[in-house]
Amino acid sequence: MELTNNNPERNSQTVLGQCSLELRLALRVVLYTLTALASVICGYAQNNSARAASNPFSGNNEAAAEGRDIFNRVCTECHGHDGAGGDRAPALAANARRYLRTTDRELFDAIEDGIANTLMPPSGLSATDAWKVTAFIRGLRASAFDMPEKGDVARGEQVFWGKGGCGECHMIHGKGGLTGPDLSSLANRRKIGSIRDALTKAQHRVATDGGHHDSSLEASSRYQQVRIVTRDGKTVSGVVSNEDSFSLQVLGSDNAIHSFNRDDLRTVEYQSKSVMPTDYDRRLTPDEFQDLLAFLSRQGSKTPPARPAQRGNQPPE
Repeated sequence: MELTNNNPERNSQTVLGQCSLELRLALRVVLYTLTALASVICGYAQNNSARAASNPFSGNNEAAAEGRDIFNRVCTECHGHDGAGGDRAPALAANARRYLRTTDRELFDAIEDGIANTLMPPSGLSATDAWKVTAFIRGLRASAFDMPEKGDVARGEQVFWGKGGCGECHMIHGKGGLTGPDLSSLANRRKIGSIRDALTKAQHRVATDGGHHDSSLEASSRYQQVRIVTRDGKTVSGVVSNEDSFSLQVLGSDNAIHSFNRDDLRTVEYQSKSVMPTDYDRRLTPDEFQDLLAFLSRQGSKTPPARPAQRGNQPPE
């Protein structure tokens, strides 16, 4: 800054102007610094708040779907695709495990911080992504009714009774066939993955405490398929209703009871393979299949009925 002795007033204005410019620059630097500091503090507070709060995505199917994508990108090396289990870690839907985490908070902490003295490391995910993965894992363990599929439920019902042909064997709320399990409370008894697999896989599986060494979900013995040919050539197919050494009663595909004396039968063929179709992902369009899942995943109630007693290791229908 250069001053002249000839014009004191001008010199004074020059000094004030220069000082005003420097002050404005200094204030701007201070303002930027405070803004950045506030952003850091706010982000830190939000992160701590996210860690301390309950899951903000609880019951949010879209967030759970995002959590599935994150999981399959980060966690499959140990836990397998969709948490079905791998060589280094168990299936996440299995219950009786030594290091089982049950609450949202416990799951979140395990994802964020790992589990001490195990192969489970910290994930390195943000708090938001960790909560989404938590929502996905909770969905694996929840019933289909707790985490229903998205889709057009009304159209899914039309597929069930129409193109899908499901009502020919299955009953819902007193309507439908009798040769398959009643599906009125299906969504309370099954996880959505189990329902999807039953519709698409001949040897679909359920997660057990053995991780990826899971067991096939076989057809229930309560719906034993049988094909009968009488001595006069009549053929009846259906499920065994009752039998002993001398007689046999069959619930036929016509939903009628057929009674026979064993002496009158030429052949009785018990079929180990279920007649349940497992190609619905091919016989239906993608939208129809999704809508059918949306309908089936809502067949239940908030207070599910008690499960019937099971014999041996037979899984529920």
